[in-house]
Amino acid sequence: MIFSEEIETLPREALEALQLKRLQQTVSRVYYTVDFYKKAFDTAGIKPDNIKSLADLKKLPFTTKTDLRDNYPFGLFSVPMSHIVRIHASSGTTGKPTVVGYTKRDIDIWSTVIARSLAAAGLTSNDMLHNAYGYGLFTGGLGAHYGAEKLGISVIPMSGGNTKKQIMILQDFGPTAICCTPSYALYLAEQGEGMGIDMRALKLRVGIFGAEPWSEEMRIQIEDRLNISALNIYGLSEIIGPGVSMECIEGRNGLHVFEDHFLVEAIDPVSGEPVLPGETGELVFTTITKEAFPLIRYRTRDLSRLFLEPCRCGRTHTRMDRLSGRSDDMLIIRGVNVFPSQIESVLLTIEGLEPHYELIVDREGSLDTLEIRVEVGEKLFSDEVRTLQNIERNITKDIKDYLGVTAKVKLVGPKTLKRFEGKSQRVIDNRKI
Repeated sequence: MIFSEEIETLPREALEALQLKRLQQTVSRVYYTVDFYKKAFDTAGIKPDNIKSLADLKKLPFTTKTDLRDNYPFGLFSVPMSHIVRIHASSGTTGKPTVVGYTKRDIDIWSTVIARSLAAAGLTSNDMLHNAYGYGLFTGGLGAHYGAEKLGISVIPMSGGNTKKQIMILQDFGPTAICCTPSYALYLAEQGEGMGIDMRALKLRVGIFGAEPWSEEMRIQIEDRLNISALNIYGLSEIIGPGVSMECIEGRNGLHVFEDHFLVEAIDPVSGEPVLPGETGELVFTTITKEAFPLIRYRTRDLSRLFLEPCRCGRTHTRMDRLSGRSDDMLIIRGVNVFPSQIESVLLTIEGLEPHYELIVDREGSLDTLEIRVEVGEKLFSDEVRTLQNIERNITKDIKDYLGVTAKVKLVGPKTLKRFEGKSQRVIDNRKI
């Protein structure tokens, strides 16, 4: 199902004409309403009337998370506070939070792109959505909520936590769809199974998962344990929240970026130069319809690839691959670049391992070390020590063969590692202490 067929299937030429018009309007508006952008454009020698084609986008300076924090809390707002109807913020775990504002029109746009996302998942007004994204300053819960209501879906506003009650509601209310982080979906499955509940017998048929990178192997586990189709949604609070792009149920081959609202680029994280379609790069977004908090060439640090070919579902907008990681989450172990998602992909291909792991990075003398702790299932854990040691050696070999890094692997018992009701935290880097 396509929510906005007229827009989502636009021929490329017509879409780019719309994008250029909206980009020019946005650039002009931020230049005259946001001091930060006026100074940045002037420093770069750019005036709004220099933007004559989409190719001129690369002339504009980048915006970074540091810029957002330097202008905390409201320095990048482009409308008076009297026009702001809602404020969200990031968790601020690595410093001051990034604060975003929304006008009434921004909320409507956000609801629309979420409605498009849920429609791409095959949902209609006949569905009921169990929304286990967190409500509050985090954008996930309310973003999904308003979009689902716009599509006419019945919403259960569960938010995060209180897992046993979540499972009871899943049983008693019979929702047909769920949205949460992928790690929490697996946690729900694990807890339900531990309570003696057949989680595959729930009425759920589709899950919309995001807010953290996850691998294809994790998708397979979620689909098997909950008996659903698991789809990927992408967004970030700085751009609008969830709903920047969405995987469709028909194609399941990349997430459709809603390009009538968000221009997307992929750049080399070091040089800042564009990479070719199909090559991995850092995603950069420019908002072209937001009123309260427009951003120009925002560097997300998220790594992905862009595909320009139309999807078999009929949508013509650019697709992005699932995230391969974040440039600032990359671990450098003795000169080798490693992303947690790459290690996950290796682990989840091994029968008997659970999708719960943590990476402990440390330093012995001048050398970095990596220890991978991963849970095993009850059946495997009951095997003799020699069997577990053989598996640890095999994983160590696979990690070395596939990723080129030497790691110590330690298998731990079921339910040993910490669980997360929101975004998972896989890495403990003791080198920073």
